[in-house]
Amino acid sequence: MVHWTRRGVVMEKYKPNPPSGIILGDIETGSAVVDINNTAGFGRNAVVAIVTQMADGVQQQSLFYSTDNGYSFVPHAGNPVMPNPSPIAKPAFRDPKIFWDGNEERWVMSLAEGDKIGFYTSTDLKTWAYVSEFKPENAGVDLGTLECPDLYQIDLDGDSTKRTWILALGANGYRYNRTTGTAYWTGNWDGNGFTATESVPQWMDDGPDFYATVSWENLDNRYGSRYAIAWMNNWNYAASLPYYADFAGQGSLVREVKLKTINGTPTLVSIPIAEYEEIFASSKSVSDKTITTNAASASLPRDIDQGAYIIRATISKNDGDEGNEVRFVIKSDGTFSTTVGYDFVRSQAFLVRYSDGSATDSMAVGPKKAYDTVRTAPDPEGGSTVKLVIYVDWNSVEIFVNDGVAVLSGLIYPNQGANGVQVVSDTGSLTLVSFSYAACESIE
Repeated sequence: MVHWTRRGVVMEKYKPNPPSGIILGDIETGSAVVDINNTAGFGRNAVVAIVTQMADGVQQQSLFYSTDNGYSFVPHAGNPVMPNPSPIAKPAFRDPKIFWDGNEERWVMSLAEGDKIGFYTSTDLKTWAYVSEFKPENAGVDLGTLECPDLYQIDLDGDSTKRTWILALGANGYRYNRTTGTAYWTGNWDGNGFTATESVPQWMDDGPDFYATVSWENLDNRYGSRYAIAWMNNWNYAASLPYYADFAGQGSLVREVKLKTINGTPTLVSIPIAEYEEIFASSKSVSDKTITTNAASASLPRDIDQGAYIIRATISKNDGDEGNEVRFVIKSDGTFSTTVGYDFVRSQAFLVRYSDGSATDSMAVGPKKAYDTVRTAPDPEGGSTVKLVIYVDWNSVEIFVNDGVAVLSGLIYPNQGANGVQVVSDTGSLTLVSFSYAACESIE
């Protein structure tokens, strides 16, 4: 899941679908399953994908199948398998996510329908029946337009007797001093509907750019953990970002996600998959240094100025340390930079990018305000010592706090050649227990 090979187009857009029919439009979000029992009749182990197609604003679900392990897909002759229920009104009807419910011996689909999630079931992946809905507003929670639902099981604290259902979805948290991101609830799926344990959702990532999350099973640790990836972008400014015509965001790092009890609450924690370690060069490190407002005091290693790298740092606020914040100033050219760090007083990580580079200065006022907002991630563990792992790419930064109990992910637009790295405090001193830097090697 680190090294990828381009295999060409396997599902063509804007083609008659079915081949003898009409063009159903653009192919958008969906999901794929391996039909090991041939429930759809396309052959045992056929790969079946159900995706949203949209033409003239009408969203419908179409089925494509592959009998060559996903190298090519054929449109189903009966498309669309789920026509829009009101093609004149054109309601949201998109982003199907499918899984096999072994208890009920049928497929389950979650579908984004504006301010609610619809649940449907099928025995053959072609004919679907509505069974229920989940609507956050029923619990007094307004998350705007919902997208990309994801319903799955995961073991709490690795205990299979505490298997828990998660409903995650793309949401807008502007009413709660957040932005667009991935919200989730823990709860129960009874075969027909989802019941949340709490009315208020949690969030997988507190950064501004972690949306439309897709997760899938970890076959080596089924139910113990899952893999997940998200779209790094934000609807508040996506169309106003620099280079929009050529760059519409990117995929996040692939993460391993687990459900752990933190302060009495089941909480999703995530860290990048271990395979990323293969792409980093040997690290340069220092330890037992003092951080002050003077960057020179930390005595960081020399030649840490690559475009993509990983920083691992443990920082303490010891007795006698007067500093409150540690600040890693990255992608710096002396004028512009991005700052990531940790506030020991508030027990939270933060991301500051309002001066990340000159390219974002040209954004329109509204999108620029959303982009410039300082983002924070509360650390539920707190304490006087924090461990930060910071993945810095050419156009992004992803910060993992204390093994993923808090995460911040964001796009950045540094100036060309702006690769400086410094660590400072806000005032007084802090202790840099350990620091390592490793450059990312090419993954082509």
